[in-house]
Amino acid sequence: MKLVIVESPSKVKTIKKYLGQGFTVDASVGHIRDLPKKSLGVDVKNNFEPRYVVSEDKKEVIKRLSDLAKKAEIVYLATDPDREGEAISWHLANVLKLEPESCARIVFNEITESAVKRAIAAPRQIDMALVDAQQARRVLDRLVGYKISPFLCKQIQNNLSAGRVQSACLKMIVDREEEIRNFVPQEYWNIYAHLKKQEGKDADVAFRAQLIEAFGKKDKIANKEQADAVLREVEGKEWRVFKVKKGVSRSHAPAPFTTSTLQQDGSAKLSLTSPQVMQIAQQLYEGVEIAGEGQVALVTYIRTDSVRVSKEAQEAALSYIERVYGKEFVPNKPNVYQSKKSAQDAHEAIRPVNLERTPASIKDKVPKNVYRLYKLVYERFLASQMAEAKYNTLTVDVSAGATLFRATGKSLQFAGFTAVYESVKEDKEEDVAASVKMPQLEAGALLQLIKMDSEQKFTKPPARFTDATLVKAMEEKGIGRPSTYASIIGVLSKRKYTEKEQKFIVPTELAYQVNAVMLQYFDRIVDVSFTARMEAQLDKIEEGDADWHKLIVDFYPWLQRKLEKAGESLVEETDEICEKCGKPMLLRSGKFGKFLA
Repeated sequence: MKLVIVESPSKVKTIKKYLGQGFTVDASVGHIRDLPKKSLGVDVKNNFEPRYVVSEDKKEVIKRLSDLAKKAEIVYLATDPDREGEAISWHLANVLKLEPESCARIVFNEITESAVKRAIAAPRQIDMALVDAQQARRVLDRLVGYKISPFLCKQIQNNLSAGRVQSACLKMIVDREEEIRNFVPQEYWNIYAHLKKQEGKDADVAFRAQLIEAFGKKDKIANKEQADAVLREVEGKEWRVFKVKKGVSRSHAPAPFTTSTLQQDGSAKLSLTSPQVMQIAQQLYEGVEIAGEGQVALVTYIRTDSVRVSKEAQEAALSYIERVYGKEFVPNKPNVYQSKKSAQDAHEAIRPVNLERTPASIKDKVPKNVYRLYKLVYERFLASQMAEAKYNTLTVDVSAGATLFRATGKSLQFAGFTAVYESVKEDKEEDVAASVKMPQLEAGALLQLIKMDSEQKFTKPPARFTDATLVKAMEEKGIGRPSTYASIIGVLSKRKYTEKEQKFIVPTELAYQVNAVMLQYFDRIVDVSFTARMEAQLDKIEEGDADWHKLIVDFYPWLQRKLEKAGESLVEETDEICEKCGKPMLLRSGKFGKFLA
C-alpha cells in the first residue's frame, strides 16, 4: 500500500478517485504541530530555535496517520505547493518519524488525474529553503505578536493584538482616513460648448466640447470670475474646427489572475470580501461536488503571484478561442505576461483546469457564488489569451476667440478580448468631453453654437480603501504575501480596528489609539518600507540565499530595547509612600486598569 497525505479532507475524495487501488489517501487537516499557544515557544538564548508542540486536537490524526505510515511501502507528502505546505510536510516527516527513503514530497498545481499522476512519477526531497522561509516568518510573527500584544492590552484595553504585517496595514488605513479628514477641497469650473455643423451631412448631430485652453493658458478655471471671463470671451465669436485627429487605439488583454488580482476583482465585480473570495477559491481548487460526477477540482492552485501560464494550457486556450470565437480573436503571437520581480514563480497563474467545463455547464449544479467566482476566473483566463481590442478614436479641437475646446469620440472597431471580459474601471471623474456619436468634421469647418454650460466643481479627497484597493495597495507596497492579504483584512475587522461603511473600510477610534501607541513605541513595525524589506529578506531565505536565523538575530535586539522602553512607560511614580519600605509607590497598568504597587 502507498500512502498519500494531503492537507485538506476535501481533497481526499478527488485524489482517491484518480489513484485508485493500491493507494490510501488521508489528510493532516492543516498543521499538525505549531508553536505553543500559551508560551513564546522561541528560545531567544539558543539561536531563536522554535519549540513546536503537537496540537491537542491533532493527536488522533497523528495516531491514524502514523498507523497508516507504518503499513505503507512509501509515504507521499502531498501538502500545498508553497512555503506553508512545505513546512507541513516537514512537520509530518518529523512527527511520523519517516525515514528519508520511505517518504517523498510531491507537488501539483492542479488537482487533475494527469497532474496527480505526474507528481507521483516525479517525487523529490523536502525543500529546506522553503521550510526555513516559513519558520522565519512564523518566528518573526510570534516575537512581534507575543511580545507587543500584551503591552497594547495593558496600555489600552484587553483583546488587542499587534502584528508584523497587520500593524503596518492598519497604519495605511489610518493614514488614509487622516488624509481624507485633512483634505481641503479646491474649487474649479468645467465649461462646455454644445455645437453642431452649420450645414451639410450630420448637421443635426450635436456634440459637446470642453474648454481646454483660455487666453493662452491650459490651467484649470479656478473660480466664477474666470468662468465668466471665458463666457464673455466667446460671446458672438466665430466657432471653427481648428484641428481633427483620427486614430486607432488598442487595448491589450489583462493578465490571468494572481491571488491578489483575484481578490481585487472578486471584491470589485462580485461585491465579495477578500476572505470570502479566498474561501470560495479554495473550494474551486480542492474540488466542488457536482451532481453525477462527485468531487471535481475546477481551478489551479490559488496562492500564486505569478502570471505565467503553462505551454499546454496556452495551446489549449488558443485552440478553444479559434474554435468558439473565430481565428481573428487569436493573437498573432501568443500573449506572454511579465510577473513582478518579487513574484514567486513556482506556480502558474490561476486558471480553469479544463476550458471545456464552461461556467454555464455548472451554473445549476453548484452554489451561486461558486459559479460566479468560477465564471470570473474562467473568463479572465480566456480573455488573457485573446487578441487586443481596437477602437476608432476622434479628437476635435474647436476655437472661439482666445479659447480652445476639445471633443473626443471613441467607437469599437474590434471587440477582441472584451467579447469575454471587461476590466474593472477605477473610480475616476467621468471624462465629460467623451461623446459616443460625432459628426463628420474637417479642419476649418464653421460650427454653430447651441448653448454654453459652466459648472462649479471641487476636488475630491482620496477614496477610503475597499477590500480590492487595500489588497492592491498592500501588493504595490510589498507588505504581506498574496496568501495573507485576506486573513489580515479579516483580523483587523475581528479586533474591531476597522468597520465597513457600505464597501469602504473605516478605522475605528480604537484603531487610532492602537496606531498611536505603535508609532510611539514600535515605529519600525508600522513602517511600510521596513515591513517590505522584511518580505524581501524572507524571499531570499526561500531562494536559499540567506540564513533565517540571521534575520531574527538582526531584528530582535531592536525589539527588546523597544519593549524595555515601552515597559518603563507603564510605571509612574506617585506621592503615595509605601508603608513597608518608605519609598514612593508606583502607578502601574494592569489587566483591570491602574493600580498602586
